[in-house]
Amino acid sequence: MGYDVPEGVDIRGRYDTEFSKILTRDALQFVTDLQREFRNHIKYAMECRREAKMRYNNGGLPGFDPATKYIREGEWVCAPVPAAVADRRVEITGPVERKMVINALNSGAKVFMADFEDALSPSWENLMRGHVNLRDAVNRTITFHDQARNKLYKLNDQTAKLFVRPRGWHLPEAHIFIDGEPATGCLVDFGLYFFHNYANFRKVQGQGFGPFFYLPKMEHSREARIWNNVFGRAERWAGIERGSIRATVLIETLPAVFQMNEILYELRDHSVGLNCGRWDYIFSYVKTFQGHPDRLLPDRVQVGMAQHLLRSYSDLLIHTCHKRGVHAMGGMAAQIPIRDDPAANEAALELVRKDKLREVKAGHDGTWAAHPGLIPACMEVFTNNMVNAPNQIHSMKRQDASELIEEDLLQSPRGVRTMEGLRLNTRVGIQYLAAWLTGAGSVPLYNLMEDAATAEISRVQNWQWLKYGVELDGDGLGVKVNLDLFGRVVEEEMARIEREVGKDKFNKGMYKEACKLFTRQCTAPVLDDFLTLDAYNNIVMYHPIESSRL
Repeated sequence: MGYDVPEGVDIRGRYDTEFSKILTRDALQFVTDLQREFRNHIKYAMECRREAKMRYNNGGLPGFDPATKYIREGEWVCAPVPAAVADRRVEITGPVERKMVINALNSGAKVFMADFEDALSPSWENLMRGHVNLRDAVNRTITFHDQARNKLYKLNDQTAKLFVRPRGWHLPEAHIFIDGEPATGCLVDFGLYFFHNYANFRKVQGQGFGPFFYLPKMEHSREARIWNNVFGRAERWAGIERGSIRATVLIETLPAVFQMNEILYELRDHSVGLNCGRWDYIFSYVKTFQGHPDRLLPDRVQVGMAQHLLRSYSDLLIHTCHKRGVHAMGGMAAQIPIRDDPAANEAALELVRKDKLREVKAGHDGTWAAHPGLIPACMEVFTNNMVNAPNQIHSMKRQDASELIEEDLLQSPRGVRTMEGLRLNTRVGIQYLAAWLTGAGSVPLYNLMEDAATAEISRVQNWQWLKYGVELDGDGLGVKVNLDLFGRVVEEEMARIEREVGKDKFNKGMYKEACKLFTRQCTAPVLDDFLTLDAYNNIVMYHPIESSRL
């Protein structure tokens, strides 16, 4: 048996009758048409990224583009925000796993961002089951029977609005080849979801608009232009009005903060705002300045929103979005309820409340939570401080942030580096990667929800400290990071992981494989652009007998 594929398409993933209802000939033709129309634009955008990286590695700095000053200073606005998504006070995020989809839609949040990106390990099974789950969610037929608890999960009458986050432009889909090369992962994610769900979504959730998306990892407005053209192409194909599809862009790379007006301008018919993707933003700071020994990060736990560059980034995002008439979304609360320690749980919740109070008073229109248990606290803070309005687009213009300059957005984070910081990076990075290799892309570790973004901080910070032989100045010991020290830390942290998870789980898991991969990336002479690009080859599984062949 095999999938019924259009000419030029080769599916190398496992055949499954349920998957075949997603991978129909017409759906694959839609994805193929997108791939053929936009692949050269995508390749050019990726080449521009490489050229920018070379400039930064040779001492250059990102900054505002003089050629697009007219866009930044113009008086244009984006299309009005649809009524269906005017209120986005609290959004929950998570992978497209079936039980997660039901719980998130039922969570009481205003929006659920269903994630094909950082919270998902992109195995063939996860991706295809994710599309099945989202189709069933849009159709409101989704259920899940937890046999261990003998509990049936189904949708409430009132649910969160569904946004979908496809993968970034840089990620391939190695299980689907089009014209002899891997498909672009985000076009597969977008194309299959849009094809199967646009009509029902607009009737059931969008009040005539939609579907709604989150767009990750962009570095330049030329990448937003591609998305805008993809949306326009899909709308014309479906015969729906231009501007039906709406998207929020995550500002989670350092170069993109200087392109916020330009990104909104490119997507102005399709935009509903920008989001502070702060974990990836910290990762991007290190990656952008990998060739700059004067820009070394302190321990990752010290790089919070009180740092001048992060506060400036948040303030400028709010000002930019509200000037253009769209939402300015806040960052992730990654805490997980601590069920066996009420005092520690209350302390964690208080940290969440303070962070959300900072966001709403700064002017954000909503925020992110990683766990349903955080939603009441986040909702209370935003509701109490937004004076019965669905958002703050018109009430918090933050004109003061228009005075921010490039130096404000580039200032190095202040703080110290410690042995515990090195150990935590190593322990978290290895455990996250071990979970990712076995199919889990969102992992609870030490009372925080870790995803690919936080694992990336661990990796690039270790790499940066090793490359420049930094002194761990926060311990009072004056120890310098080198390969010998790192080797001992890896060995000791692997022993600690084994004690914490238990010998049986450790031996059955992929901790040793993850350790090799993580260690190799931390000690590589040249920094890999993404942890997941290297790791992806470990989860690609071809099924040549069951797949179609041309």
